[in-house]
Amino acid sequence: MATHLTERDNGPAHSTTASPHTLNVPALVQWLSPRVAGVDHRLQVQRMDGGQSNPSWLLTCADHAWVLRAKPAPVASLLPSAHAIERECRVLQSLQGTAVPVPTVRALCEDESVIGVAFYVMDFVQGRIFRDATLPEVPAPERASYFMAANRVLADLHAVDWRARGLADFGRHDSYCQRLIRRWSQQYRATCQTTVPAMEHLMAWLPNHIPAGADTPDHTCITHGDFRLENLMFHPTRPEVVAVLDWELSTLGHPLSDLAYNCLAWHMPSGILRGHGDQRLAALGLPSEHAYVARYCEHTGLDTAQVLKDWPFYLALNLFRLSAILQGIGHRQREGTASNPTAADIAAMAPAVANRGWAIAQGQATALTPHALAA
Repeated sequence: MATHLTERDNGPAHSTTASPHTLNVPALVQWLSPRVAGVDHRLQVQRMDGGQSNPSWLLTCADHAWVLRAKPAPVASLLPSAHAIERECRVLQSLQGTAVPVPTVRALCEDESVIGVAFYVMDFVQGRIFRDATLPEVPAPERASYFMAANRVLADLHAVDWRARGLADFGRHDSYCQRLIRRWSQQYRATCQTTVPAMEHLMAWLPNHIPAGADTPDHTCITHGDFRLENLMFHPTRPEVVAVLDWELSTLGHPLSDLAYNCLAWHMPSGILRGHGDQRLAALGLPSEHAYVARYCEHTGLDTAQVLKDWPFYLALNLFRLSAILQGIGHRQREGTASNPTAADIAAMAPAVANRGWAIAQGQATALTPHALAA
C-alpha cells in the first residue's frame, strides 16, 4: 500500500479510522467496477489515519484490498504543481518489474467529477511502517540491517534506466539543483506568513555553492524526493523493503540530493521531526551517517571522499527544501486542507529546520565531512 509515511502509527499497515472526509462510494463503485477486478457493490471504504499530503483510503471487497490515493480538496486552494497524483501513478507504473518494490497500480481517474478530485487505486501491500526512526519495535542488533535495506533500495532506484522506462519527459535532465532552489524558493514565498531569515540567507547562498558538475545531465536519475524510513513498507518479520511509498515529489534529479534528504534524520531531533540526531546511535544499534553514506557509495561506485566534500551543500539544500515543505503544511492547515490534526505543530518547526540548514552552510553546525570523520 502506498500511503504517506506519516499517515499511520507504527504497527500493521492496515490501521484505519473513520473520517468525516467521506467518499461518494456509489460513484466510486460505478467507476471502478469495470476497471478493477473484484470491485462490486460490497466495497467498503475507510479513511486512513492522518497524513500531511495526499489523503488515502483503504478499499476492501470480499478477499480483495486496495488503497485509493487522492488529491486533497478543495483543489482550488492547492499550490501550483502540488499533490501530483498523476505523476505518482506514472512513476509507480514505470517502476513495475525493476529492483525497486512498488505497489501495482490498478486505475487512475483524472475525471474530478467522479469523487470530486483526481485519484488512483493500487494494490494493498501487507507490511510494517516504522514511524519512529530509532525502530524501537526491532531488536537493537537488527536495526542497522533495516537501514541498510533502505539504502540498497535507494541505490537501486538511482540505477534505474529512466529512459528505457519511458520517463525521459518526467523532468528536465540538467540544472536540477538550480531548479530545486528556484521551486522551493517560490513555494516558500507563496506560503510563508512571516519572513524566515535563514530561508532568505539560504536562497542567496545555495545558488552560488552548487558543486561543480552537479547540474549536468550525466548525474540525472529518478529521485524519490521524500525517501525516509516512514515512506517504506517493510516485510512483516524481516529487514526487507516490500514497497516504496509516497512518490508525490519524484522527478528526474541528482542522486546525492535524494541521499542527503534521506540522511536528514541524522540531523533532526527525535519527536515531532522523527529524527535520531539527538540519540546515542551505537547504543541503539543504529548506523552512523558516515557508514550509511559509505554503503551507498559502495552500491553505486561513487567516490566517498568526493561525496563527503560536497555533503554540506546537499544537506543545506535539503534542509531549505524541508523547511519550505513544512511551511506548505502550515499553509494547508490554515486553508483547512491538511490531513493531519498535528499539522500546525509540524509546520511550526519550519524556522528551526531552516536555521539548521544555514548553520551547516556556514560551517557552524556539524555536517559529515572527511575532517569531522577523522576527529
